[in-house]
Amino acid sequence: MRGIISDMDIVTIVLAIVVAVLVYFLLRRREAPAEEGNGMILLQQQLQNLEKTLDARVSESSKAMQEHSHRQFTESSRLIKEITQEVTSVKEIGRQTQSFAEQLQSLQDLLKNPKQRGILGEYYLETVLKNVLPPGMYQIQYPFKNGEIVDAAVFVNDKIVPIDSKFSLDNYNRFVSTQAGSAERDVAEKAFVNDLKMRIQETAKYIRPEENTMDFAFMFIPSEGIYYDLLTNQVGGGEDENLIQRAAGKYKVIIVSPTSFLAYLQTVMQGLKALKIEEKAVEIQQRVGELGKHVQAYESFYKKLGVSLGTSVSHYNAGYKELGKIDKDVYRIAESKIGIEPELLDKPATEEE
Repeated sequence: MRGIISDMDIVTIVLAIVVAVLVYFLLRRREAPAEEGNGMILLQQQLQNLEKTLDARVSESSKAMQEHSHRQFTESSRLIKEITQEVTSVKEIGRQTQSFAEQLQSLQDLLKNPKQRGILGEYYLETVLKNVLPPGMYQIQYPFKNGEIVDAAVFVNDKIVPIDSKFSLDNYNRFVSTQAGSAERDVAEKAFVNDLKMRIQETAKYIRPEENTMDFAFMFIPSEGIYYDLLTNQVGGGEDENLIQRAAGKYKVIIVSPTSFLAYLQTVMQGLKALKIEEKAVEIQQRVGELGKHVQAYESFYKKLGVSLGTSVSHYNAGYKELGKIDKDVYRIAESKIGIEPELLDKPATEEE
């Protein structure tokens, strides 16, 4: 707007100058008609220069307006594009959030079914075993002789470690959803503790030494939060003994979470390696014992060989002595010696000597 106002002011000034020049020349025309031709030529030149100046100024103003309009349009396009992208991004986030909410709701609906929760726990257990043990060292859904099936079994040489992953979350969910200190929370806690005790006893029935199981079993809880609450007595704090310790001490059931289960499995693996090393040591000891027997046999053989060599040397020396006697007999008959000099050998020394 400032550029346009300045141009209009210039035009006004130029027009005023033109009018003044025209007035001047009209007055001069009256005074000096002879100079009229020269004045008109000068006026035309000035008008032409003025026209060029006006055209240049208008062109510059138009160019500046076009550039300004182009910049404004470019900036507006950029802003519109950014706003469109932001709106699209917000829509995508909203769509993903909606999809996540639907999936979460589906998962919640799935976990409401105890059977589905059990399947999910078994799948979680199988995933942990796959990540730690080779395929031949464990089995999912291991059957016992009476037809009962444990969720998983880990094989340690000729021994079996049973693992149960069934767990009830209904009463625990009621426990954590009620207000602390309320009667409903106490009731839910007692119900959960009773569920836990029942699961411990059910897991203990898989300890069957007569079927080559270890003298302990794992109870897998697919929740770090529940395990932490049990470990810190946040649940079952009113009991005489910590539930995890009670399960291990009284029922030989080791309660584990996904994280602690990995640690226990690593311990089992290290124990397996130590057992193999011990077996190798026993085998080496047996081999050394057998080697000692062979050495004793060689010693006995060489003793017999020494005795035999001693007997041979005795016979050799006795034979030479007999040759000496022959030499004496020849001397008596022929009054000349054959010259036999007996070369006696020493017998090999033995421990008996």
